[in-house]
Amino acid sequence: MKKTSLIVVAAATIIFACSPGKPQVAQEDTSIPQAETVPAPAANQQDPRKGLGEVKHVTLKTPLEQDRVRRGEEIYEMKCGACHKLTDERLVGPGWKGVTQRRHPEWIMNMVTNVDVMLDQDAEAQKLLELCLTRMPNQNVSIGDARDVLEFMRSNDGQK
Repeated sequence: MKKTSLIVVAAATIIFACSPGKPQVAQEDTSIPQAETVPAPAANQQDPRKGLGEVKHVTLKTPLEQDRVRRGEEIYEMKCGACHKLTDERLVGPGWKGVTQRRHPEWIMNMVTNVDVMLDQDAEAQKLLELCLTRMPNQNVSIGDARDVLEFMRSNDGQK
């Protein structure tokens, strides 16, 4: 008997829950745009030529800062040289020759320090990924070290 009454209660609950006269649960107001469709305010939009990351402005000095060039070369040899040649030849990643003429200094530094976000969200970085077919690893380069690498890149491109 208990089993029969349990079945009746369960059936009644299902019928009641599916009946057209039941109270409606408040539905989401679709007249309000969802977060992913609302564009970011202009103040938060970043110059795409500078990439995505902490580096917003870089002041370049002439002549080159030779201490930075030396430190940048050491970092290149330790973290970058296995994948990037100093010529325009592609190894695993693109060659570095001419990079400082093609890219803004902020973009270069953001690519070095914020590689995962850049590869996921920056159009130019995504083009490089399609070309090279290998995702650049995050080398945990500090902003200071990235600035040294940038100075080494400038030296490599013949800047004095």
